[in-house]
Amino acid sequence: MDNKERIRQIAEEKAGVIGQMNRDVWSYAESGYKEFKSAAKLEEVLREEGFQVEAGIADIETAFVGTYGNGGPVIGIMGEYDALPNLSQQAGVAKRCPIEGQSYGHGCGHSALGAGAVGAALIVKKFLEDTGMPGTIKVFGCPAEEAGFGKGFMAKAGCFDGLDMAFSWHPMDMNMCFPRSVANYKVRFDFKGKTSHAGASPELGRSALDACELMNVGVNYLREHVVSDARIHYAYLDCGGDAPNIVQGHASVLYFVRAPRLSMSAEILERIKKIAQGAALMTETEVSVKVLGGLSDFIPNPTASTLLSDAFIAQGGPDFGEEEYAIAREFLAAMPEEQREKSLAAGAKMNGLTKEEFAKRPLNTTVIPYTEKVRESLSTGSTDVGDVSWLTPTAQINVSSFVSQSPGHSWQNVSCDRTEIGHKAAVHAGKVLAAAAVDLMTRPELLLEAPSSLFRSVPAWSVRWTASFE
Repeated sequence: MDNKERIRQIAEEKAGVIGQMNRDVWSYAESGYKEFKSAAKLEEVLREEGFQVEAGIADIETAFVGTYGNGGPVIGIMGEYDALPNLSQQAGVAKRCPIEGQSYGHGCGHSALGAGAVGAALIVKKFLEDTGMPGTIKVFGCPAEEAGFGKGFMAKAGCFDGLDMAFSWHPMDMNMCFPRSVANYKVRFDFKGKTSHAGASPELGRSALDACELMNVGVNYLREHVVSDARIHYAYLDCGGDAPNIVQGHASVLYFVRAPRLSMSAEILERIKKIAQGAALMTETEVSVKVLGGLSDFIPNPTASTLLSDAFIAQGGPDFGEEEYAIAREFLAAMPEEQREKSLAAGAKMNGLTKEEFAKRPLNTTVIPYTEKVRESLSTGSTDVGDVSWLTPTAQINVSSFVSQSPGHSWQNVSCDRTEIGHKAAVHAGKVLAAAAVDLMTRPELLLEAPSSLFRSVPAWSVRWTASFE
């Protein structure tokens, strides 16, 4: 039996364990840095499977590393398990049905992500046991990817030091290596003014809310004058109260500033700070700025990405069957007409089918190879995997886990995660990551190629953040 078939066999043996991890973490649906049950569950499985587990690494209670093996290569696999707010949703239901008493939901598929990452480590461990090959597999439990930049703190603490290569995956609606992605700063602007009765003596007030609104208008004008791949988002944290007849003496706004390089994000942020100061000057208020965190752009290592892509192609796309396609058809039918047509057109093209054929099986199963086009493309989303990619050769894949063209961070994705679609995606991701790790262990000479293709610079965690992970 060759390595590819052995990996498949072990993955089938571990499928039940992987699926149960996904179910359990999905049901916990915990926020960043508070994934206590989720981390404990994954740690429990690793200990039961014979891994040495170190919990609370980087002084983060919900971060951990599980290790098995000896000698090199030393390969890291990263998993995530934080959920998103306001996305509570019942499993397998193709209409909005929040779970009573629960706010968070896995709209980014992190329940499957963590389960699949741990599953990959279990598969590699069994392979090393059976063959007696040298090599070390480490699985990292990484909290708070969504907005807390957990891997940045872990990188700063040296958690990823000593790795020869690192792999990860992410639930998505297609199968391919993840391309470059942008850097990101998370920044809070707090304005302070003077309250007054808005009807009787508005001249005595200085509106912090006016300052926020003027700042946002100024930033909207800035958008025309930054690089096209930049993204600037904001949300009000504090509108100064709910009484319109009182001049608001306090107001706050949170910004994400994304750009292809961290240095570019920093340049844009400096311009935004000037706009905030201008808004404060116009309204005679005061503004304080807090950089809450940041993450580096993700630089996929070509050697690692080729290795992972080859393993993906060899294993093929997820092995979806009629049960999964029946679920997917329900979600497809529930889409608005315009989105449904987009889904059918994109899926048919990607899989070489007619729209009618794809409508019967609306889950992408074709694997897109890692080509020069993919290598040069840029995702305008962000991930703290970027901080790891500056330290060690890193690659990650997207695995089809949702209906084609499903919106990101949506209740639809939460609902799919807990079905057989999510379970099979997690198992398949584990299989592909494990196959790439085993391939590297059998061909360690590939590591000689990887460092030459890795760009190194100052990672995001070198910034002096004003907030912690608490």
